[in-house]
Parts: sequence; C-alpha cells; structure tokens
Amino acid sequence: MTFTTSRFRIALLALVTLASLFSAAQRRRDPLTEEEADQLREQAQAPDARLKLWVRFTRARIAAIDQLRGDPKLAADRPQRLHDLIADIGEMAGEIDDNMAIYAKDRWDIRKELKEVVELASELQVKLRSIAEATDPDAANDRRASKFVLQDTGDAVKGLGEDARELLDQQNEQAKEKDPAKKLKKIEK
Repeated sequence: MTFTTSRFRIALLALVTLASLFSAAQRRRDPLTEEEADQLREQAQAPDARLKLWVRFTRARIAAIDQLRGDPKLAADRPQRLHDLIADIGEMAGEIDDNMAIYAKDRWDIRKELKEVVELASELQVKLRSIAEATDPDAANDRRASKFVLQDTGDAVKGLGEDARELLDQQNEQAKEKDPAKKLKKIEK
C-alpha cells in the first residue's frame, strides 16, 4: 500500500465518521407528540392560543416527571426517561421564548399569556432545583444521567423567565401608548 492510498483511506474514514455523527445529530428527538404538533399547527395564526398550548404541554412534562419520580414501577429506565423529559422542557422553553419574540416584534398583545409564562418559568425552576437537590436513593443516578441537561435546561428556563418579565413590562408600557401606530395589536377572538 502506498503512502497516498493510505492517506486517502484515512481521509475517507474521517469523512464517513463525520457524516455518521452529523446524521445522528440530525435525528434528535422531537419534544412534542404528533397530537401536540397538530394542535400547534391549528393555532398557527393565534399567538395567544399557541402560547397557552406551549405552557400546557410544558406543564404536562412536569407532571410526567412527578409521575416518573414517584412510581417505583418506572425505576428501570428512570434516569434516561428523566433526562429526556428535562431535555424536552429545555427545548420547549426555547420554543416559547422564540414565539414570544416573534409576537412581540409583530406587536401582538400577549400580556395575559406572558403572565402564565412567568409562572411556568418559576414552576420549572423549582422543579429543576428539586431534581438537582433530591436526596432519595435514586437521586444520585438521576443526577448523573441528567447533570448537563439539568444545567442547560435551567439556563434556558431562567432566560425564559427573564425574557417574559421584560417583555411583559414592555407590553404594559406599550398598552399605555396614545399613538395608534405604536399600540399593541389586539388578538381577535
């Protein structure tokens, strides 16, 4: 085997390895069920309804975490399932934040929904802290499996809460605006 052929094979192997890693990264789990995704699609033109759905779906993940942590029958794959649920919450927090930014840019009045998002962010911070600080016998395995995703999701949730509070303050000021061009758009029911 010549030197050039060897270099070619190494380069080809590196290319195949990179392609497989890229492919694996592209196949990440969707945090939504098909039914949830359909419900969001149906509300594509209703900012208030979409945010309410995102909040409801995220709270469903909190309930799933509580059920998972409280049911000994689910202990077998608990660390991985807990990791996945926490990762889902992180992605959902990012989606809520993105949706808020879009609706704010378009000047939609979403103050009521922002209050719910602020409450959700507080609930999530408490839940994530309880997982990180749990002392029950299974907690060590849970923390080991979820260490990094807990940190990332905690950061996403903290950012979500801060952004929602800031946007709520901003929209409260905009609601007082006298200039019709600067006022918030009311959502038609």
